[in-house]
Amino acid sequence: MKIYNTLSKQKEEFIPLEPGKVRMYVCGPTVYNLIHIGNARPMIVFDTVRRYMEHKGYEVNFVSNFTDVDDKIIKKAVEEGVDASVISERYIEECRKDMKAMNVKTATTHPRATEEICGMLEMIQTLMEKGYAYRAADGTVYFRTRKFKEYGKLSHKNLDDLQGGNRSLLVSGEEQKEDALDFVLWKPKKEGEPYWESPWCSGRPGWHIECSVMSKKYLGEEIDIHAGGEDLVFPHHENEIAQSEAANGRTFARYWMHNAFLNIDNRKMSKSAGNFFTVRDISEKYDLQILRFFMLSAHYRSPLNFSGELMEAAKSGYERIVTGVSNLNFLLKNAPSATAGGEEDALAAELDGFSAKFDAAMDDDFNTADAISVIFELVKFANTHAGEGSSAAFLEALKKKIVELSDICGLLVEKEEELLDGEIETLIGERQAARKAKDFARADEIRDELLHKGIVLEDTREGVKWKRA
Repeated sequence: MKIYNTLSKQKEEFIPLEPGKVRMYVCGPTVYNLIHIGNARPMIVFDTVRRYMEHKGYEVNFVSNFTDVDDKIIKKAVEEGVDASVISERYIEECRKDMKAMNVKTATTHPRATEEICGMLEMIQTLMEKGYAYRAADGTVYFRTRKFKEYGKLSHKNLDDLQGGNRSLLVSGEEQKEDALDFVLWKPKKEGEPYWESPWCSGRPGWHIECSVMSKKYLGEEIDIHAGGEDLVFPHHENEIAQSEAANGRTFARYWMHNAFLNIDNRKMSKSAGNFFTVRDISEKYDLQILRFFMLSAHYRSPLNFSGELMEAAKSGYERIVTGVSNLNFLLKNAPSATAGGEEDALAAELDGFSAKFDAAMDDDFNTADAISVIFELVKFANTHAGEGSSAAFLEALKKKIVELSDICGLLVEKEEELLDGEIETLIGERQAARKAKDFARADEIRDELLHKGIVLEDTREGVKWKRA
């Protein structure tokens, strides 16, 4: 397995720190609004990386944070006249809903910045004791960038050419800095903002320190993979390296992975340009499995353009796989129970070749575009060789392979058959009869079956009512 390492600017063989285990950290969203489709790309991409690692037999400790204290969160809280925690909690829950709809797996740990303040204070104190950080007159704590001799090794920037700046979290009073490149670790409180006590002043952390601390706490001082969007390479990830390696005295992450930008109709996404879309916006028109398919249809390091035309193409591609599985399910209903034999045995033996080709694509820096092409080839193979006379064993083998490879990509391609109203009423009647006969186990079984298919029952004085969830 080879991974393109932003640090070395080349593909490298993946060798984990600990055999059979992967420690992976992915920078998560700042929760001040609904996530947009730019946020969705790294979520989907690195969820797929995780899934493939697990498919290969690795035990993956996957950590992705929620930044729940930030200028944007505070600004929105002031606008609504509520505490900042109300805003962050609201949008964490909304983010979880969107992630579930995109079939993004829950991380092993989803730490929140506000719950890790003690660790941040400890790391800042360590940096001060080692001479990598200093306190300004107003209590702001800065990192001495030039003292970390390898600064710029990730972004491949020349230190002397860099401009100071770190994502609008800089405080006023730049004249307090020893060097224009120094960045904030801790900053003084402002009126009406959340704050915590520290040895330097009452205040809150800078943006970069949270990921260094969370990664160390949940994954250890050195990790296998650190990932995020390419916009995070500088300054965020560069600053994380400086903080972590200065504090811990060892390599922070061995492999750095970054997905390329997502553009809208060949323009950068922005509200002012009128081309800004949240994941929720897209869900009103498309199943979010189609959004996931779209995101994986290009290599993660290639810029991706989002448009209605391309989403329609993704819809057609995704439905082609879904239809292939549906056709196999239809054939299975009336397939002979005899096991495969003769020609079917030979055809079934070819299925492992599809897996090998799929793995080869994913082993080459997670080339999901080529991996999906293999799934298309498999669907074509199934359409060509499966028919009314096919054995159940052969049909099951075909379906199992398509579903297995699709699942590695996080694509749900086997749809539950939607119940018709008449079928629902029949099942409700069976449930009522079971209850009358005091067969409550069967009654509960029917309720659960309906719930699994998206039908919610409500027992009322007027009788049983139902609705689609």
